[in-house]
Amino acid sequence: MKYHFMAMAVWYYFIATSCSTEGKEQSIDSYPVFLPVVKDTSYYIEYVADIQALNNVELRSRVKGYVERIHVDEGQTVNEGQLLFTVNSLKYDKELQKAEAAYNSSLAQLRAAEVELANIQILQEKNIVSATELELQKSKVDALKAAVEEAKAHQELAALDIAYSQIRAPFKGVINRIPNKVGSLIEEGDMLTSISDNSYVFAYFNLSELEFLKYIDGENNTNRALLRMANNALYPYEGKIEIIESEFDQLTGNIAFRAKFPNPSGVLKHGANGKVMIAKDLSQVLMIPQKSTFEVQDKTYVYVVGKDSILEQRSIALKLRFPHIYVVESGLEPSELILFEGVQNVRSGTRISPKRVDARHALSLVSTSQQ
Repeated sequence: MKYHFMAMAVWYYFIATSCSTEGKEQSIDSYPVFLPVVKDTSYYIEYVADIQALNNVELRSRVKGYVERIHVDEGQTVNEGQLLFTVNSLKYDKELQKAEAAYNSSLAQLRAAEVELANIQILQEKNIVSATELELQKSKVDALKAAVEEAKAHQELAALDIAYSQIRAPFKGVINRIPNKVGSLIEEGDMLTSISDNSYVFAYFNLSELEFLKYIDGENNTNRALLRMANNALYPYEGKIEIIESEFDQLTGNIAFRAKFPNPSGVLKHGANGKVMIAKDLSQVLMIPQKSTFEVQDKTYVYVVGKDSILEQRSIALKLRFPHIYVVESGLEPSELILFEGVQNVRSGTRISPKRVDARHALSLVSTSQQ
């Protein structure tokens, strides 16, 4: 009897255990799964850039004197040829008068010598004077012609000094600071101001030799560029890469590139700083949300849905990391279903009830901003 009750107890235990196991097998959690997205995309590489105006020159005095008048103000936009400064030119006016008088005197002496030459030629033809006297007179005329040319050059130089006393804008642009005010004594070569043409700006940036070789080989090559300003805001106008320098810097191993940006609002100024963003195009790459991955010892994993809806932990290699989105280089096929979310609640070997979601919808559930 005792053994009979023990057998019955064992039988009831196995029945209870079997029922419990069947209950667990029926309790399979549902998880969203999706196929990775395959699409064209692009991203940007940032380079620190030095911004320079299309034209920027220093305006310096070419004559010595006092600043007599300033015709513009700091920050003013001026047109090409517009008068900016007047330097006192009284001294140069007198020099011009003196040069003109010397020129007229030399010209009168030349004319008198030419008349005398004509008379000597007549006398020589009648053998009244010798041929030697005629040659001497011709030499005198040639010397006076040279003196006239010299006097004319002095006259033009004096006129040029007067012209230099009026400083005009070499092109349309914006006037910078004016350090010398009216009445200031300036020497030849002193800076009066600088002028910038900011209608377009150049952004100069450097690439390493490896990046340069990839660029010229056409690897993800594009001439499009964006600009991130110092306040981290994105400049609203797209630029174009125009030129590459001819040699590498021996100290840094870099080579300089230049991108040209339109500047209709004038927000970009000469000497500013920013970051040039070069667009890189990617064709038909595999993309997954970051939330579908997890990391173990610096390796990235996803859960692939295998046979009988059993999850398999899979290591993947990443090509690019965007905010919230990864571009997969290897380890995953476009035809393989992966777990969309809930990676922290499962482990390899877990059986799930997969709930298929659209791949593009899955990516839309996370931020796709790449800037």
